[in-house]
Amino acid sequence: MQAQQDILSLADIKLLVDTFYSRIQKDELLGPIFNGRIKDNWPEHLDKMYRFWQTVLLEEYTYNGRPFPPHAQLPIDAKHFDQWLTLFTQTIDELFTGDKATEAKWRANKMATMFQSKLAYFRENPFNII
Repeated sequence: MQAQQDILSLADIKLLVDTFYSRIQKDELLGPIFNGRIKDNWPEHLDKMYRFWQTVLLEEYTYNGRPFPPHAQLPIDAKHFDQWLTLFTQTIDELFTGDKATEAKWRANKMATMFQSKLAYFRENPFNII
């Protein structure tokens, strides 16, 4: 499959999110963590991710939330973030090309870095409130 266009619409966001999370669910490392936490609530999670990426990439402000707290207690470390980024980047590269596709990969890298820093801080300072 060759990337056709940039990420320009909610339909593109949905294609990205649906494709990416179908890969996450099947992944040996990440699947058990995501499936164990989300259980039967995948439609709600996907809807939240549509709104998140729609806000971030399209500047259509439909997401209102704090992305970090749900991840704070997960049993994850650098290898999980590396795999998440690998799958995300592969998905973008297979489906899209252009400025927004590049921005999506850049933002995903920044989020992974920030989440890892916050996780390290809260694990070293367990009495702080998230």
